[in-house]
Amino acid sequence: MRFQLTEDQRALRAGVRELLARRFGPRELRAAVGEPGRPEKGLWRELGAAGFFALRLTEPAGGVGLGLPEAVLAFEEAGRVLLPGPLVATHLAAGEVPGAATGETVVTDVGGCGLVEWLTVADVVRGDAAGAVPLRSVDPLTPLHRIPGTPADRAPEAPGADPVAVLLTAAEQLGSATRACELAAQHARTREQFGRPIGAFQAVKHLCAEMLVRTETARAAVYAAAVTADPADIDTARLLADDAAVRGARDCLQVHGGMGFTWEFEVHLHLKRAWVRTHRTSEATESEERLAAELFAETA
Repeated sequence: MRFQLTEDQRALRAGVRELLARRFGPRELRAAVGEPGRPEKGLWRELGAAGFFALRLTEPAGGVGLGLPEAVLAFEEAGRVLLPGPLVATHLAAGEVPGAATGETVVTDVGGCGLVEWLTVADVVRGDAAGAVPLRSVDPLTPLHRIPGTPADRAPEAPGADPVAVLLTAAEQLGSATRACELAAQHARTREQFGRPIGAFQAVKHLCAEMLVRTETARAAVYAAAVTADPADIDTARLLADDAAVRGARDCLQVHGGMGFTWEFEVHLHLKRAWVRTHRTSEATESEERLAAELFAETA
């Protein structure tokens, strides 16, 4: 099957990329890292005005009336620039929590792993966050709290992770993987050692090629899951996107060498955010177990 974006989808992606480039570029990213706080309300409202949170709401309900594929494209762009804040939770709350669709209300929720992002600065918390204790997050732009006890202890009757939340998180991971691949290729072309660009060396070529393969494989899986909305497809997309984001950021760091760990570069921030996202909705082993069970059922 050959999958291509429609003209409207390409325009949507370009519009979101243009908005984020104007409002949250590398300079704003570094400023946010230096002074982490609540999501910038002006940008949050601008995202709301652009329909970012209300993409999947019907037009009579005040939304844009688009579907899951379009939401995936928007969240991919957000992941590409490391846009901070509980974007997925606020998007899912649109139409249910007043002000979420317009960006006036910042919403977070209790994730499947008992982690809560942006707990102290969110306007609304969905789920039981009683007893939450702060954690020292590896990502400076994702403050975390943990709910004591195991997921079964906290809510034995609770359903599993929302598949839409899983897919939108995978879309953010895809955006990070794409950006890491771009940064690695750019550095390999411009950084010189022994009188020539480091991209001329076979080891660096292989790293960049493997990053691209993982990223494009994850892209195909994420886009396909957005079309089918099949739980197994979403689990597959999640695992591939997590792998592409984490391994891609690690390989990008290797291409950059020691410079990649400095605050002047965003490479290490992609790795840290990718680690945090892998725990947002549920553990990866849950997706693996569901896929294994489905494969076993098909072969039995």
